[in-house]
Amino acid sequence: MTVYNFCAGPAMLPRAVLETVQAELIDWQGSGVSVMEVSHRGAAFQACAAAAEQDLRDLLSIPDHYRVLFLHGGATLQFAAVPLNLAAPGATVDYVDTGIWSGKAIAEARRHGAVNVVASSAATGYRDVPDADAIHATAGARYLHYTPNETIGGVEFPYVPAVNVPLVADLSSTILSRPFDVAAHGLIYAGAQKNIGPAGLCVVIVREDLLHGARAGTSPVMDYTIEARESSMLNTPPTFAWYLAGKVFQWLKAQGGVAVMAERNAAKAGHLYAAIDGSGGFYRNDVAPRARSRMNVPFLLQDPALEPAFFAEAREAGLINLEGHRLAGGGMRASLYNAMPLEGVITLTDFMHDFKRRKG
Repeated sequence: MTVYNFCAGPAMLPRAVLETVQAELIDWQGSGVSVMEVSHRGAAFQACAAAAEQDLRDLLSIPDHYRVLFLHGGATLQFAAVPLNLAAPGATVDYVDTGIWSGKAIAEARRHGAVNVVASSAATGYRDVPDADAIHATAGARYLHYTPNETIGGVEFPYVPAVNVPLVADLSSTILSRPFDVAAHGLIYAGAQKNIGPAGLCVVIVREDLLHGARAGTSPVMDYTIEARESSMLNTPPTFAWYLAGKVFQWLKAQGGVAVMAERNAAKAGHLYAAIDGSGGFYRNDVAPRARSRMNVPFLLQDPALEPAFFAEAREAGLINLEGHRLAGGGMRASLYNAMPLEGVITLTDFMHDFKRRKG
């Protein structure tokens, strides 16, 4: 039986990538040792790291005046690193509030300075995004931060905010899923464990004019300027995750790049939303149609008492990790990252139709 993993992260990886890694695991490049056992400062890993960066630059059309960093700590560490690097103590920074992850970023930023929430979708129950013309930067703000895709709530921005300050994006759950205008942003960060690779790695893409050094007292491992100067190797980086991310980038290029992935992801999400909307209310998704995520699709049963049976029978059918996030209060969530094939979504919707026929 084929197993389809709908986990929001750590998420499934392309099978072809895993098979390549498996074949190389104990003998990388004929060295007789694993990539996990070689020096990050040796020529072989340096070449591996450089290739991964170039492939990512190609995939996202990253301009030459942006630096790409491969850092520790996942995206959560960047909630602190962003204000520490981009704003002096007491400076104003702007945030857009669209759900749990943007809320976490706001809470951390408040530990380090004055935060102005310039727009929020709280009034909608975080089921929509603010209108584009409602987002304006505060005079003197050092940057404006937003979360293009809320992994838990399943809310995605259909536009890039247009502001006159550096724009910062937490791209963790949507990076590489579609073309993205890097040049419209001052800084982008993304945890790896959804569309890039294993957990523990975070990619930061930062415009060079913003590399003016973190505020005094910031640890060097959180200082973008130092990390850029040291090519992300101030200390030992997460080498295996970096290597595996490079394999994913190669796989994406072989698939045709992010434009092709965008088409596939739109088809997958469209198929699942059609099944939900066409169920006569047996299933429902409460997100405003314009803001529905293509990566994370939460949905509810008309009768919540059926949830245990849904999950148990789904697992028996090879459909795993469909449970909604605990902070969302239950329900289901299917994450449709790049590695999820359309066949997995069809298998899920076939199961959903059958479950409705038997339980509805």
